[in-house]
This record gives sequence, structure tokens and C-alpha cells, in this order.
Amino acid sequence: MFNKSKPIVIGADHFGLPLKNVVRDYLREKGYTVVDLGVESDEPVDYPDIGAALAEAVGRGEYQRGILVCGTGAGMAVVANKVPGVRAVAVYDPYVAERAVASNNAQIITLGSQVTGPAVAKKLIDIWLESEFQGGRSAPKVAKIEQLDEKYRSERAEEPRPETDCG
Repeated sequence: MFNKSKPIVIGADHFGLPLKNVVRDYLREKGYTVVDLGVESDEPVDYPDIGAALAEAVGRGEYQRGILVCGTGAGMAVVANKVPGVRAVAVYDPYVAERAVASNNAQIITLGSQVTGPAVAKKLIDIWLESEFQGGRSAPKVAKIEQLDEKYRSERAEEPRPETDCG
């Protein structure tokens, strides 16, 4: 079970704003510390900007768990999974919410405001926060995911940087 004393980071694009606010307030009512990275208005924003900022903070270890909300949850999951060290799962039913942590040790879940109502979102989040990584047969698989992160991180570091003509 996730420790309530640890902050949870949350963010959304303009489509996810209403559900993000419901989730944020719900978690605070339950005694969690929630850091809200925005957005705070329905002005259009590009979901990769919010998703990357949140996932990078989780990847750096600033937060153990994060929640991203967009229209479907799919776009935010794609973005978050581009960040090395991050495992994000688009959650849409109780079984996936539980397995996101139990099997995949996912630090981030994504929700779709256009496909998931507030009551369901609250239940999915409760399940996710109550779940623990089970290790066992899943541990070697998660280790392989971590090896892929390291492989691609190393390959990017070795790539030659293009020269720029500054003058």
C-alpha cells in the first residue's frame, strides 16, 4: 500500500482538467499530499508538455507515484513511457489498476476524462494506491524493462551530437 505521507503528483491537459480536479480533491480528502502540476484552465495545451514534466519528475525520483489525465489516457501513457525509468499504464478497469502495480510496478497511471467518470476514477485510484508490486514471476520482467531503459539511455548518450554553426 502506498504511504500517505509521500506526495502524489498529478497533471492534466485541458481535456483532463475537470477529472484531474475531482481526483486531486478526492486524494486530499483522503489525507494524501497532492502536488498539482496543472493545468488550471481550459485553454488548449499540448498533453506532451504536461505528461513529460510529470514523468521526468517521477523519473528523477522526486515522486514515487503520479497520475496524468487527458481525453483518453492513451496519449499521456505514451508520453510518460518515453521517459527512462518510468512505467506508466492507462487504467480503465479495476483489474488493470491492480496489475499496473502488482505486475508492472507502474509509478504512473493515466486516466481518460472522456471515457472514465469521476466515481470510476476514484475507485481505480484507490485500487492502484492499495496495490503493491508482487515481484515473483514479474520481477525478472520488470528488470528487463529497466535494462531496456538503460540500454536506450546509454545509446543516446553515445550518439554524436550534431554540430551547429553559430557564426
